[in-house]
Amino acid sequence: MTKYVCIHGHFYQPPRENPWLEEVEQQDSAYPYHDWNARITQECYRPNAASRILGPDRAITDIVNNYAKISFDVGPTLMSWLQRHQTDVYQAVLEADTKSRTLFSGHGAAMAQAYNHMIMPLANEQDKRTQVLWGIADFRARFGRRPEGMWLPETAVDYPTLEVLARAGILFTVLAPEQAKSVRALDDTDWQPLTEEPIDTSQAYHCPLPSGRSISLFFYQGEVAQNVASGPYLESGERLAQKLLESVQDRDEGPCLAHIATDGETYGHHFRHADMALAYCLHYIECQDQAQVTVYGEYLEKHPPTQAVEIHENSAWSCSHGVERWRSNCGCHHGQFPSGQQAYRKTLREALDWLRNGLGPLYEQQAKQYCDDPWALRNAYIQVVNDRHRGNVDQFLNAAARKTLAPADKTQLLKLLEMQRHAMLMYTSCAWFFDDISGLEAVQILQYACRAMQLAQQVSDTDFEPDFIEMLEQAPCNAHAYAHGKDLYQQRVKPCSVDLDRVGAHLALSTLFDPVSDKGQVYCYSSRIETYDRQEAGARILATGRARISSDIVWESRSLDFAVVHHGDRNLTGAVHTRLEDPVFTSLQTKLSAAFERGDSAEMLRVMKAVLPGKVYSIQHVFRDEQRRLLDHLMQDTWQDIGASFCQIYEQNIQIMQLMRKANIPLPQALAAPAAFTVNQELRRLIQADSIDATRVQALLDESTCLGIGLDYDGLRYEAGRKLNACMEQLEKKPNSLCLLQVAESTLRALVGLCDPLDLHRAQAILFGISKHEVQNNTEQTDTGEGAAAQRRKLLGSLAQHLDVVIASFGE
Repeated sequence: MTKYVCIHGHFYQPPRENPWLEEVEQQDSAYPYHDWNARITQECYRPNAASRILGPDRAITDIVNNYAKISFDVGPTLMSWLQRHQTDVYQAVLEADTKSRTLFSGHGAAMAQAYNHMIMPLANEQDKRTQVLWGIADFRARFGRRPEGMWLPETAVDYPTLEVLARAGILFTVLAPEQAKSVRALDDTDWQPLTEEPIDTSQAYHCPLPSGRSISLFFYQGEVAQNVASGPYLESGERLAQKLLESVQDRDEGPCLAHIATDGETYGHHFRHADMALAYCLHYIECQDQAQVTVYGEYLEKHPPTQAVEIHENSAWSCSHGVERWRSNCGCHHGQFPSGQQAYRKTLREALDWLRNGLGPLYEQQAKQYCDDPWALRNAYIQVVNDRHRGNVDQFLNAAARKTLAPADKTQLLKLLEMQRHAMLMYTSCAWFFDDISGLEAVQILQYACRAMQLAQQVSDTDFEPDFIEMLEQAPCNAHAYAHGKDLYQQRVKPCSVDLDRVGAHLALSTLFDPVSDKGQVYCYSSRIETYDRQEAGARILATGRARISSDIVWESRSLDFAVVHHGDRNLTGAVHTRLEDPVFTSLQTKLSAAFERGDSAEMLRVMKAVLPGKVYSIQHVFRDEQRRLLDHLMQDTWQDIGASFCQIYEQNIQIMQLMRKANIPLPQALAAPAAFTVNQELRRLIQADSIDATRVQALLDESTCLGIGLDYDGLRYEAGRKLNACMEQLEKKPNSLCLLQVAESTLRALVGLCDPLDLHRAQAILFGISKHEVQNNTEQTDTGEGAAAQRRKLLGSLAQHLDVVIASFGE
């Protein structure tokens, strides 16, 4: 067969980690999930690893891993997050690439990606090279093979970028059709401009480069890809398949490729259930036998280019003005603010270029004290980024340095390399893609810039920040909360800056309400509490101690003394200082203890400031996730009081509320708010209970409908999904347990219909997985008894019915 179909998914999220903590903190806009990575994983990445194919009756007949049959790339920073936080999805992606090699003549489905989604034509030569080399090294470490292709962020391209790809051994990349400029036959010398007719996307092209090297290019079908990205072709998998097959059905004999490329998040995050449309599309194509599903590497080997192509330099798939979206107010926008109101982009680009151009020479000069080629060292640093274990880092530093490094030298060199890592992360493209500098993405890259400047000052006493901030004053802000970029930086970025003192303060304040262990981890900092003394008087708490804080990233350490106090209200106060002399620290403890016993908060604060001079820390300085936990603890009595009051209002006024609704009178807010709070809290409590009272759940749902009060459907769906998945995961471990099966079945019956659409992906995949294995006739000892097998079959059938899974063997 010479007709082929290839679907490429570009799966990517910008790095969201706090630059000082190396972890993603809670993002309220992703509610009910902890952060956007977690939310999109549940909506897209996990469903595509176990996507459902439906039969004519809309019941599930198969569950497949989409990644194994499409071409895909997953951003290295996203893969790193998945590896740490969603191991099952991470493994499914790796397994899909392994399986794809058996399907596609030894060619894997996965492509590499330039490391952190930098717009490559706007990068300098050093960054271009590092981005490609890091992307390749990250890919090899994860997938166990060299990548054949590499995805360019936003498909932004120029010839220097293609040169870097070719020099690194990359065979091909994928571009939008509009990025092709002219074509010719390989044995011809005359270029034919593509001014009237679009490029023929059904083949691979040879792209000669100025150096004499070359690279192969694929240009995806623009119209079909656009209709997939905007949704119409995802209404059914069959429709998508037919659109792809249409372009190869009427072609003459000879090789022909129908292929599209879109954001991978299209399949589930942008459009719910689109992963299923993708799965059925692939299934339909395979069943029709009109074309063969393939990946780019396989097609390129079987059908090498017969034509050459020239590209439009400085072009991209998401900007009709070239790459202006990432450096000027070109008119492209995302819809939040009108076109033409993105003047911040030029200032942001210029400020970051200025900073990069200052950090580069500083790095080179400082790093030459330790190695001969600082830029080769940076290129190799991905070995450390992907494996922070001390032995690996030590081996890297010792191999790179031309002399034996003292501990202080190792810290200095690691800081220089981290400065450069953050200087690249600050160019992550999403900061310019959206409509305002106050968006999450722009704030994120400004945090990377802030961290890079902090490290620069630590290694060289060079302070870039004052001039950088002044430049940002010229970046207009559309959000009324900020006057300009400088204002935004001072309010949203600078307060996030962390040093070892703040880590120590976070640790100390966190101990006020938790048992203390001598060793612990504060994100990417190792902590050891060496001494700890605590006094309590009613609700008031005083704690003093000594701790050692060490950065696992740059190996910087500090011994600190601390004193923290909870004043009995909602105020927490703390102070930290570099290790004091023992007599001074003992005196501090004595003075604070005496003032604490007298209830003299002012004296305690005076003593702390005198003996532990510097910043006074409060709950505002605790890192976000722990801050939420501490605030919940401090507000616990208040929440209980509010809950009790709202419940009383609700119960005392339920009849009058019902009468008002029967009379079509809307509830006043003073009654609607307590009613909504009470019903939502009670539903959440019922869902989380060991045994769900389905009758009570239904009564509350009916009551909420009758009263017209709003339910927190997102939150309730999330809790219901967690409860159901927990039950099914227990069953997955012991599929023959009648007891666990009864719990899962009763839980599912109670939850289905609670807050449609309920996320059943995980539960369906587990049940389908159980069905794939022969169920043993004998059950566990606790399940023995007459009729157990029949009861088990009945329960499994009920589960299959509620989950819409077709499993014939589950019938009686």
